[in-house]
Formats: sequence, C-alpha cells, structure tokens
Amino acid sequence: MTPRFQNRAGVMGLGMTSQRARDRMVERLREAGIADERVLTAMRTVPRHLFIDEALASRAYEDTALPIGQGQTISQPYVVARMTAALIEDGMPARVLEVGTGSGYQAAVLATLGIETWTVERIEELLRVARRRFRHLGLNVRTKHDDGRAGWGEYAPFDGIIVTAGAAALEPPLFDQLAEGGRLVAPLGSASSQRLLRFRRSDGELRQDDLGGVVFVPLLPGIL
Repeated sequence: MTPRFQNRAGVMGLGMTSQRARDRMVERLREAGIADERVLTAMRTVPRHLFIDEALASRAYEDTALPIGQGQTISQPYVVARMTAALIEDGMPARVLEVGTGSGYQAAVLATLGIETWTVERIEELLRVARRRFRHLGLNVRTKHDDGRAGWGEYAPFDGIIVTAGAAALEPPLFDQLAEGGRLVAPLGSASSQRLLRFRRSDGELRQDDLGGVVFVPLLPGIL
C-alpha cells in the first residue's frame, strides 16, 4: 500500500501527529490483537489527526474515542481496526457502504485499502467537513446526506456494510442491500450493553458472529 498522502500539505504532521506517532499507534494495535497487516498498514497511512479538531490533534493517536462535535465521536483506533478487519477477513470486498460518516476516518481507512466506498451521514455539518477532508486527501469516497438506516439502495448490492453507530436492531433494507457472500458489521444492543456483530450472507441466509462488547453513539433517525 502506497502512502498516497505524503505529498499533500499538512498531512504528515509533526511531533504528536507525526508518522512516528502513527507507527506507535499501530504497534499498540498489534499488541492488542489486530493481526491483519492490510489493516495495520492502512491505519499507519491515514493521518487521523486531520479528522479531529486541531485543539485535540495532540491526542489523535491515543487509543481513545474523541469528540467531533454535534454530540458525535471519532471511534478509538482499536475499534476502527477491529471493524475493518472483521469486514475484510474473508476476502477484500470491492464495494462497501458505511452508515454514519462522522469524521470520515473510517471511510478513509476503507478507501485507503482500495475499496470503493459509499458513506451516508444524517448530520449535514459533519458530512460537509468530511467531504472537505476526502478532497484534501485525494480520496474518491461517495457521500450522501440522508438517514443511513435505509442504506443506499441506488448502488446496492454491497459486498460489505459497516454501521458506525449503535442500534437495538437494523432496518431490513440494510440486510436487503448486502450481496451474496457479503459481510455486515454493526454494534447492536441496548445503550448500556452493545455487542459488535458480524453478519455473513451465504446461500441466502444470514449467519451471525459475536465479536465482543463495544460502546457507540446511537444510530438516530432523520436528517439534520
């Protein structure tokens, strides 16, 4: 994987936002059990400090969620890496839908892996900022301001779907938009007890894996 961003202004960072800081983050991910080198290389490549407010940039490579405004957060690096690894474990998907653009970081990691990425965000201000980040990094990520709970039927089916907010259950259209052989990764459960689940569509049926406990902001209806 080529570090495609290195020649773009302000990308590589200094000090706590430098490449060395990303390298240290990746080593912590490896120690925490992330073994997929494709994921680790993508995480090493994408400048996470550009996806948060400048005032928090010095904390960009800590393994923690950080606020991005509008009551939302950028997920901790381990969770992004875990969800990405679960999505690509059985083979690299060609086309992936993300529900919940947020800062744009998860979509950037997917696009850096060479995946055609579609992402839907309900909060217009977050999406506007994420689009600017994608353009700055030269990433071809397709975006939509909409209620992502219904997916993006126009471009379905998708080989992978990743949901970056928690819900008690997912709407049927999301499962309907998952291709045969595809994987859907989402945090499901109550606000106090969420589990990261992976669904695989095989022979028209959905098989479920429990990947462990997580904490996400809620998947809400409507658009803002």
